[in-house]
Parts: sequence; C-alpha cells; structure tokens
Amino acid sequence: MSATPSAPFFKRLPPGGWAAVAWGAGIAFTALLRIRVPGQEGPDVLPGFVILRWDGLCMLAVGTLLTLRGSALLARRPTAALHHLLVASVIASTPLGVTAIPFAQYLAVDVALYAIAAARPRREAWRALLLALGLLVVYLAVRLLAGWSAGTTSGLAVALTALVAWLLGRSEGQAREYAEQSRAQVAEQAVTAERLRIAREMHDTVAHSIGIVALQAGAARRVIDTQPEGARQALAEIETASRETLAGLRRMLGALRTADQADATFADRTEEAFRTETAVETAMDTAARGESALGTGTAGGRATEQPGPARPRGLPEMPGLAALDRLAEATGAAGVRVAVRRVGAPLPLPPDIDLSAFRLVQESVTNVVRHSGADACTVTVDQRDPEAVALTVEDPGPAPGRERERPGGGTGYGLVGMRERVGLLHGEFAAGPRPGGGFRVTARLPLPTLPTGATTR
Repeated sequence: MSATPSAPFFKRLPPGGWAAVAWGAGIAFTALLRIRVPGQEGPDVLPGFVILRWDGLCMLAVGTLLTLRGSALLARRPTAALHHLLVASVIASTPLGVTAIPFAQYLAVDVALYAIAAARPRREAWRALLLALGLLVVYLAVRLLAGWSAGTTSGLAVALTALVAWLLGRSEGQAREYAEQSRAQVAEQAVTAERLRIAREMHDTVAHSIGIVALQAGAARRVIDTQPEGARQALAEIETASRETLAGLRRMLGALRTADQADATFADRTEEAFRTETAVETAMDTAARGESALGTGTAGGRATEQPGPARPRGLPEMPGLAALDRLAEATGAAGVRVAVRRVGAPLPLPPDIDLSAFRLVQESVTNVVRHSGADACTVTVDQRDPEAVALTVEDPGPAPGRERERPGGGTGYGLVGMRERVGLLHGEFAAGPRPGGGFRVTARLPLPTLPTGATTR
C-alpha cells in the first residue's frame, strides 16, 4: 500500500535512445575538434580533405543511418544492433584521416556493450565484448599490413574504454540478478511462513473440534439411557464437528500437497503431536469428571462462552468474522477508524474459512495502519452469495496533512501471504490502487458444498 517510485532519469530513455544520443555527441565532438573555437589559435585536429567532399559527407550519413538502425534494434536484437554500430564506427572513421577508430566514433558501441552486458546472458555478453575488441584489433592490423601508420596507443585507449563500459554493465546485471533472487527468496519465505501459520491454525482448529467431540461423546454416554433426546443432540453435534473438521483438513492438505512443502524438523512434529494429545486428554478428563456439555451450544465450530469471569477485551484465541468489531476497536486505538459493513444475512462458516477470512481482514487493516497514511478504512463482508464469502478492505489514501508512514517497517510481503492463503482455499484475490485514490484489497473465498444429510451449525 505504498506509492510506486518513478524511474530514474537515465532509465526513462531506452538503451537504443542513449546509443543514438552518444552517436550524436560523438559527431558533435568530432566537429569541434576540427574547427577553431574561441580562445584557440587553431583547431586541435586538422580536418582531412575527404571529409570536406561529398563522398566524406555521404560516409558520415551512411554511418548515422546504420547507427539509428542499430539503436532501434538494440532492445530486440542486441547482437544485430552491435553489428550495425561497429560497421557505422568504421565507416564514419574512414573520411576523418585518422590512424585508429576515434573514441568519439565508439561511444555508441560503448553504450551498446553496457546494455548487452547488463541485460543479456553471460555468454552473449562475452561475445559482444570480444567482437568489439576484435574490431579494433582488426582495424589496426589492416593498416599495418597495408603499410599505413596505425594509432596503436589510441586504439588501446578506445579498447580500455569499451572494457570499462562492459564491466560496468556486467556489474549492474549481476546486481539486478542478485536483487531478483533476493526478492524471490523473500517472497518464498513469506509464502512458507504463511503456510506454517495456516498449519498451526489448522492444528488449533482440529484440537478444538476434537475437544468438542470428546466432551459431547462423554456427555452422550452418561445420559443416553435417561435423556435419549439430549444424547441424540450431542451425537448430531459430534457428526457436524467431525464433518467440518475433515472437510477443512481435506481442503487444506489437498492444496498443500500440490505446492512446495516447507521443511519441518522432528522436534516440531513432536511438539504438535504433543499439543494435540494434551488437548484431547484434557477434554476427556473434563468429560470424565461429569461436566456435561449438553448445555453448551456451538457456533461456527466454536463453543459458546458460558457465564463466568469476564474475559479481557481482545481477540479470542481462534477469531472469526464475528470478532471484526473487536478488531475495529483495537485498530481505532491505533489511530485508524475501521467501519465494518456487513451485506447479506450472516451464514455459518466452516472454521478454517472463518479464520482465514478474519486473517485476511486483519492483515489488510494492519497494512492500512502501517503504510497507507489514512485515518480510516472500510471493511465489507458480503455474504449474499450462498456459495462464497466476499471481503473488501479499502482506504481513501493519506489523510490531509498526513504523509504515508512506515512506523512498523515490515518486508512489504503481506500481500504475498494473503494471496497464498486465498490460493490454498481455491479463492480469488486482488489488490491494487483505487481509481479515486487509496488502496483496495478484495478476496472471495468459496464455501464447500455440504454433503447430503449434513447439518450446519
């Protein structure tokens, strides 16, 4: 939920454009060397007689056309573009009467070497460097074999400049590859962390459901002779809790099997098994002591709170959409007003979908607090469709006189985790700026089809 920074100035023009600019700058520099400018007694370089004739001007025009053609091809066919630029440098150097290809006529080639080394594979980058340096060697060798003078020192200077441009390009390319690998690794870690969080939540949901089953089974066993109707109701609750738990496990495990599995140590698995066993034993002990659960109703797979000591004002251990008002209250204390809007009649949701829906809203609201700079946001829960629950969290953008803030830091990969969670539930997820400003997150979680004869709680 942050603004996208604008591209740096030198990246607003494509590499081909910079190659054309470099060629124009080289032509201008060549012309300045051959005329007398104010403050000089004469030009630095005497112009060759060929450049002043029509054939010399035609050579410069042909070199310019080849350069423009190569600049246009640099993004799509970099090797062909480099060939055009190299030929243009040779043609443009011919009417100058020089002993080596001048630095000014090789500027466009240097830009192409930089672009190829930065964006193309290593093998192609090496071929481009060898081609550029090989042309300089061949140019000097031809002059020597023809018995003409050769500017070896000038050629070495131009070759060194080309090598520096290529090294700078390789450095940028390697930095870009490292940045992409780092982003991919961080995104993968965010996905893995979200999967582990979902697994822990699924474990807690299963442990909670097994506890309910144990309580209801113990109560039904004790009253099956004296209160058959109560025992029948308890068995119905057991059936519903078991079906919901198995359906949630089937949905989540089926999705996780198709994705990359996160590594888990033996100690972690042992701890999870120990926690599950402890929860079941506690529930069985409670049932054995005769604490009847017949008067304890359930809603959405969670036991209804019984009268007792007041619980602290906060989120429950296994929250769902029913806890959105508490989330809005807690977020309001952080300086962001949250308006919860419910559309349609609330429907009972399976525990895993109810919890996932709450987590999506919670993460979205947290992003508003951390990154948007807004002082309010709206949460919409749409349950008009009996086959899915739709969630929307949107903020209007930074409040007047309030800049975007990042007090909580963060990696900026919260959206990756939300997308992974929705994907595991075979839902739809979208996040992006709103047309009128601000940011919007939408998610649609499909609801499972109940089997024939199943009841909802």
